[in-house]
Amino acid sequence: MAKSLVLESRTFAYLSYIGPLLHRNGSEEQDFLHEILKKQKNVGKIDLHCEKNNTAHKTNDISVNRLIVRRGQSFLVTFELHDPSRPTTDLLELTVETGPQPSEALGTRSVFGVPEGCGKGSSWKVKVHQVSVLPAGSITLDITSPADAPVGEYSLSVKTSTTASVGSSLGKLLLLFNPWCQEDWVHLPEEEERQEYVMREQGLVYKGSDKYISSMAWNFGQFEDDIVDICLKLLDVNPKCLSDPAKDFSARCNPIYVSRVVSAMINANDDGGVLMGRWDGQYDGGVSPTHWNGSVEVLRRWLKYGGNPVKYGQCWVFAAVMCTVLRCLGIPCRVVTNFQSAHDTDKNLTIDDFFSDYGVRPKQSPDSVWNYHVWVEAWMTRPDLSAGSLYDGWQAVDPTPQEKSTGVYCCGPAPVKAILQGHVDLQYDVPFVFAEVNADRVTWMVFADGSKKKISTDSVSVGQNISTKAVGSDKRVDITANYKHAEGTEKERDVYNQAVKKVNIPEENSDVIHDGKPAVSMKIVELTKPISGKDIDLKLVLNSNDNETRTLVINVNVQAMRYNGIPSSQIQTELKEQKLLPNQDLIIPIHIPFSVYGEKMRESNSIKVSAVVTDKDKSGAVYITEKDFVPESPLLTIKAIGSELQYSDMTAEVVFENPLSEGLRDCFITVTGSGLMTETMEARMPFLKQGQRLRVKMPFTPYRPGPKKLVASFNCDQFRDIKASCNVYIKPFTGVVPPLPLLVKPL
Repeated sequence: MAKSLVLESRTFAYLSYIGPLLHRNGSEEQDFLHEILKKQKNVGKIDLHCEKNNTAHKTNDISVNRLIVRRGQSFLVTFELHDPSRPTTDLLELTVETGPQPSEALGTRSVFGVPEGCGKGSSWKVKVHQVSVLPAGSITLDITSPADAPVGEYSLSVKTSTTASVGSSLGKLLLLFNPWCQEDWVHLPEEEERQEYVMREQGLVYKGSDKYISSMAWNFGQFEDDIVDICLKLLDVNPKCLSDPAKDFSARCNPIYVSRVVSAMINANDDGGVLMGRWDGQYDGGVSPTHWNGSVEVLRRWLKYGGNPVKYGQCWVFAAVMCTVLRCLGIPCRVVTNFQSAHDTDKNLTIDDFFSDYGVRPKQSPDSVWNYHVWVEAWMTRPDLSAGSLYDGWQAVDPTPQEKSTGVYCCGPAPVKAILQGHVDLQYDVPFVFAEVNADRVTWMVFADGSKKKISTDSVSVGQNISTKAVGSDKRVDITANYKHAEGTEKERDVYNQAVKKVNIPEENSDVIHDGKPAVSMKIVELTKPISGKDIDLKLVLNSNDNETRTLVINVNVQAMRYNGIPSSQIQTELKEQKLLPNQDLIIPIHIPFSVYGEKMRESNSIKVSAVVTDKDKSGAVYITEKDFVPESPLLTIKAIGSELQYSDMTAEVVFENPLSEGLRDCFITVTGSGLMTETMEARMPFLKQGQRLRVKMPFTPYRPGPKKLVASFNCDQFRDIKASCNVYIKPFTGVVPPLPLLVKPL
């Protein structure tokens, strides 16, 4: 926007308050304009009322120095006209344009004005606001965009003469989706939910496993100064826009299209996307995905380095960054975690697990079950699928590059209601998400000659404790019932079977070793709570259901696992032969020293303990059990000290105590918080002795009011990315805002 056209409200007298209020009907409004235009020629001073408009449109947290409004909602623009001698037939005509090839046919250009009907067929509307001041030559216009206008940056111009060939620029505006507008496809009825899923800058991401659920705080930061421009840049460089910009800018009216584009652009697999994924534990040239505490640093790095992908991300990073982009654009969004999440590569809604007599074999199938997988849900209507509202509401959208969708690494939006009902024939990618939450898991025994037999089918374990953060609190909400009917019910099986028929994959016939209740039951039990830095003690309990004594060959295998279900390294194995007496428990102790597992867990999420038992007396009958353990991280704490007031000095205090019997090297702590700190703060300590406590204080000055989070990370040679967070509610400042340089404190 040209500097000469921008006028701060402090230096431009708001003329509407110095004249009498004018109340006119349509014809009087036209006469009023004619009187003005008779006396005036060119546009003079302009006021976009950025602070007033942005506050009304709930975009003032992004900026009050540029016009950012939401579609379907009116905003004010004031300008002055000067130089007399206008013909009495003059009218007021406005033009808005977005994109490189604006077109009225595509909805990226609109001509409209006063009186009503100026600009035929335009869905943009304008009327003269009642506070316009005739004697001063000041016109205040009340402009409303359609609720289905493309989002993005627009130019706004006005012609004050029917003979003028070019209009006078009034400046630029950003137009976002509007969850407060009933006509917008992203309308969300409840205000509490709008505050949570659009306005809240912080959240929680759930990780771990279905029996060891933990949360980590995440700074979405969608209102940081430059994020909205980065989000628009992301749309501008997507392959569809580069191929056909006119069509792409027009399609930005549709949240279905926009969410699908964003899903593709968050990963860098087949475009100039934001994040490169990596799951092998080798992070040369970048940082471990566990390093990140928020989206802002990721998005800024992507822009800073010319759109080259940021290294590296995994599912929760992809999802959280996507949540930032959608919330910034105005699409309600939340982060969702599915535990025991299936990755079905062959689209048959089943996952194959292979075992041999020594434990988990290298995968013979690309199928896998992840300890957890994270995606987002975006709120919108789906008129493309149903004339009614059958599939409206939450849509699963997944930016993690797992499988291609119509030739591109993206996923969704898949209606959660369609997933619940097994309607896998609907767009987009419903079969894939259905399998993630409800695939059957088939266990196979593979023999030395390459043959295999089906041991069992598990129709229960996939899709557990599907979780998201509660509205207005840090509680975890289980939303599994949104995705599938209760396991074990007839309805759940009916839905699954109908889904299998729709994907039209024939079931593989195979002999089943065990049919019904096995002769030997087994379970793995914790003796102590698994804590990283301490030894882990478990036991394997076996029991026979008949009166026979059995000779068992027992193989206990312990592996370090990445969260996506792939073993990262072998920790230990133990083979023994034992007698199992009738009606008695056989207990096999399992001891896993930290000195053995610690180093192997630095880039791993969990420990898998599996037991494969062969009955020597019963023709080699085989029994299998396994359990995943997620060792709890040592305690890290953070708290905020000081008056929780905008622009007041505060301190973040972080405390960590070394739990090991040896020293820790290369220790460093990072602290971040959107609205609290303008950049990440860091403190280092080269060595932390056994049992020594590290206490770090970092000063900061909160610059945005409302609910915020401080997020801390601790790293050293023995532990990776231990997280902690605390909530801070910053009260708004009511005095004179201090100069910006005073808001940034040096380390």
